[in-house]
Amino acid sequence: MARLTVNNQPVEYKLDPDTPLLWALRDASNLTGAKYGCGTGECGACIVDIDGRAVAACTVPIGRIEGSYVTTIEGLSRERNHPLQLAFIAANLPQCGFCIPGIIMAAQALLRRTPDPGEEAIEAALPNICRCGVYPRLIEAVQRAGRALRGEETIPAGARPGIDPADAARAVPALVPPPSR
Repeated sequence: MARLTVNNQPVEYKLDPDTPLLWALRDASNLTGAKYGCGTGECGACIVDIDGRAVAACTVPIGRIEGSYVTTIEGLSRERNHPLQLAFIAANLPQCGFCIPGIIMAAQALLRRTPDPGEEAIEAALPNICRCGVYPRLIEAVQRAGRALRGEETIPAGARPGIDPADAARAVPALVPPPSR
């Protein structure tokens, strides 16, 4: 058993101590924001914050982090209004979305350590692989979030994700009139 604090909630995992944190989070806590990518910590899809550090959750057995504080993307902001989340949305970074939680968690650890990072610091702190190729917009989004966290800029909240049920299935006029009888 391993006792941790996950997203500010005490948790006791009754799992084998060698269970990777990623599987404890996804399977036992139903926190599915951290993704399984490579299983070796190279891709960054599973990055979470452990005691203030960005860590690949697939590489850390829960028994080794007994007593730690873990923050996942779900714990960063329940309302999805953290400056990083807002900056990423404003820059149109989320495409397929698979890598975004890990990138955001790595970026928040960087901004906590370095409130005004330069391009090289951001590149070094974000080893994440993104198949959609968001890298050109990523640097500015992290710097913009840093400005917002420092109180130098406000990032407007975008529309909440999802489709209004009224818009999901509405009648559309026929393009071709039905044949007359």
